[in-house]
Order: sequence, then structure tokens, then C-alpha cells
Amino acid sequence: MCPAPPETRPRAYGPWSRPNGRSTDRTLVPVQELHDAPLAPLTTFRLGGPAARLLTATTDAEVVEAVREADESGTPLLVIGGGSNLVIGDKGFDGTALRIATKGFALDRTTLELAAGEVWTDAVARTVDAGLAGIECLAGIPGSAGATPIQNVGAYGQEVSSTITEVVAYDRYTRETVTIPNAACAFSYRHSRFKAEPDRFVVLRVRFELEDAGGLSAPLKYPETARAMGVEQGERVPAAAARETVLRLRAGKGMVLDPEDHDSWSAGSFFTNPILEEAEYEAFLARARNRLGPEVTPPAFPADGGRTKTSAAWLIDKAGFTKGYGTGPARISTKHTLALTNRGGATTEDLLALAREVVVGVHEAFGVTLVNEPVTVGVSL
Repeated sequence: MCPAPPETRPRAYGPWSRPNGRSTDRTLVPVQELHDAPLAPLTTFRLGGPAARLLTATTDAEVVEAVREADESGTPLLVIGGGSNLVIGDKGFDGTALRIATKGFALDRTTLELAAGEVWTDAVARTVDAGLAGIECLAGIPGSAGATPIQNVGAYGQEVSSTITEVVAYDRYTRETVTIPNAACAFSYRHSRFKAEPDRFVVLRVRFELEDAGGLSAPLKYPETARAMGVEQGERVPAAAARETVLRLRAGKGMVLDPEDHDSWSAGSFFTNPILEEAEYEAFLARARNRLGPEVTPPAFPADGGRTKTSAAWLIDKAGFTKGYGTGPARISTKHTLALTNRGGATTEDLLALAREVVVGVHEAFGVTLVNEPVTVGVSL
């Protein structure tokens, strides 16, 4: 759907200029164009039908011009980065799919700028090699840098919202490139302004402020990471050691991409951890104890606004959906209950049928409704 004309939308922040003061080049360089193009190979699920048209853009200018062309012609647009957070329907996408393959890694002391198409886990490795802290525990997360602010990517006690300073994006409503400061990104748990307004912004670049702690990590916030390293929460360790530990932990859960490992043919965590109001949590706790016994203590973590966050993986497991659950080509990972996987030969509908079964089962058992983390295209739970 083409966004409404710009005069009906509020203006965003100021246009982005390059460091030399010149505005971005709007000359369109020919992009790679394919028709009836398979999209499944561009996703970590390896699922989904073809796109009527697929463009691959390697510069910011190409991205902007491709988006403008789609908007001006009223052509549906699907933006694809690393494809690690996409569930595309079996019928595919009847419009233009735009694959962002831009490159750019610029590190100036502790300030980092990444082009949206940069491979995220590679960028993390380079910052650790430079002795910087702040994103070392986000190692191994598949996908591209441009997707990280959209989802407010986080793991093992770190979130990108803690280090992002600015996001450079093309605003489809005002038809200009804008720089959005952290405070205006509306970051929250696995959410942001970009996720709330999916048809408005196309991320071009992301800027971070990291920390020089003499080669040490940021203080470890996640209990599992601290235990694995034999230290207390809040301690610092060598950043390289923290990264390697996280990669090892993720690999043990099938959360590091491996073409030979079908447990990694997934979108990582398929469901977000539920955040419950006080009354909702008390009702959940009562149902959990009624089902599992009066001594049970479900995982509980304080969240904003006096709410409580609990574990989606715990809910799934205790509702009877254990590791490896399923008999078809789409099953729960054999390594982690939070990952739904394509065992090879699955369809998107196979995956969705499993996801719906889990959602219904968890709700019947505990009264909690799970919410999918990946973005769905042409389908829904």
C-alpha cells in the first residue's frame, strides 16, 4: 500500500547530510532486477513463495530510489535485510521485494556507523576486535544491521537501544532522508517506532556509541552468561571471551546459523516473552500452580510499569510442547523450545499450523497469549 501523500503526514526530523555537508546522491544506479524471484533463499526459515519483482540495492541512493518508485506507482513493497525475522506466505509477495545489500562499517574511536546491509554478527566481531564493549553479547544474532533498531534486538542482557545514538532512515511519508535520535525511536522490549510504523521508515544506517573499557566487556547482566564464565553478575570480563561464550551458548540452542543444522533453520525466538500486568500475573501464577503443583515458581522478571515478564520458553515447555515436538516438516527445535524450525521441505503453512497449535496450547494451560516475534508477510497467526 502506498503511504498517504506527504501533506497529510507530519514532518519528521531534519534531512540527513553527509559529513561534507552535501545531501545524499539521488542518482539511481541500476540495481539487480529479477522477476518471479524466489524469496525463500533470502530468509533463514528458507520458506515462502516468490516475489513478482526483486530488486537488490547496494547503495543508499539505490534503496531510496527503489522505495520512491514503488510508492509513486502504488506498488506493494517488501523490504528484506538478512531475512532472519521474516515469515513469508507460500503464495509469495505480489509486488516489489527490495533486498538491502548496502555495505559500510565506519569506526571512529568509540563511534560506530553501520550501513543497513552489513551482516550484524560480523560487525559485532569487528567491534570486539577493536577492544570495544556494548554489543559483544549480541554476537551470533543473524540478520543485518538495519533490522536491529526495528526489533530493538537484544540477548544475554544487552539491547541495541542502549548503544544506538541515531538511526538514518528514508521517511516514506515526507519523502526525505532523516536522522532520528535515540530518544525519538520509542525503544521498548523488542519494539520501536520503526516496528510500530512499518510502512513509514526504511532504515539506511545505524549509529552507535560504544565503550572503551580497556578490552573488557560491559558489566555482565545475564545470569547464564555470568555462570558460564564463572563470575558474578555485574562483573566485566574480556570482551572477546564474552563474545565467544555467547556464541557457544547460542550454538548449543541452535541459534547460530548453520546450513547443515536444521535447528538453525528458524527465526531464532519465535515468540516474545510475555509481559503481564499485576492481575494477569497473579492469574497466571494461580493457573501454573494448579497445573504443576503449589510449589512451582515460574520465571519472573520485573518489567516497566510494575509489570512482570515471564519466559515464553518455560510456558511452551510446561504446556507440553517439548524440544523436538512435532511430526511434520515443521517442528520445535531439538535444542530450544522457543525456536520453530523447518526440518527441510516444510511450507509456511506447516510452520503456522505448528505456531497456532503452540499458541492455543499455552493459552489453554496458562491463560497467557503468546505473540510472534517474526514479521509475517501475506499470512498471520
